[in-house]
Amino acid sequence: MAPFVCDGCGKCCKSLGGFFRIMRQLARGDYYCRNEITGEVFPVHVQSAFTDEIDEEFTSGEWESPGSRTGCIFMRKNPDGPGVVCAIYPTWPQICREFRCYHMVIFDARGVVVGRMVGKTDIQTSDPVLARIWSDEIKPLAVAVASKKPDPSHGLTASPCSDPAWMQKVSALLASHGYRAEPVL
Repeated sequence: MAPFVCDGCGKCCKSLGGFFRIMRQLARGDYYCRNEITGEVFPVHVQSAFTDEIDEEFTSGEWESPGSRTGCIFMRKNPDGPGVVCAIYPTWPQICREFRCYHMVIFDARGVVVGRMVGKTDIQTSDPVLARIWSDEIKPLAVAVASKKPDPSHGLTASPCSDPAWMQKVSALLASHGYRAEPVL
């Protein structure tokens, strides 16, 4: 299994984070928040580098205005380089800890990463051979699996990206073409 490596693009924070609401402030840099999707209520502690900025936004009520923010209030520009970082990373909620924007890493015969499975069954790749294999052989398999009701006798579920049997089939298909696929932890 390949480890998930965040590249700091912020797409998850822009979409999922828009559903986080600060319920109340406990102390400077400490808040109770609620995930409006799951109903989970969780405490967070803002990392010191972002405490003043977030406390100021909270105090001003800027975070409450509908449409005033795209994404999570805790998503911040990375002060050390490109991309974004999470101001509450050590205390981030369960949904954030479990989120993966890709589910499989695909390597060529030399061991170079040439693709990633994103979403439920799409691929990001600049390798035209891999793109064709995915389009012609793997995508139809995913559509067939997703269109069926779960059937324990086949060992497959209706959600291909979270189905170990489907991931094994994809790995075997890719291996037959000289690629190696590793599901992401």
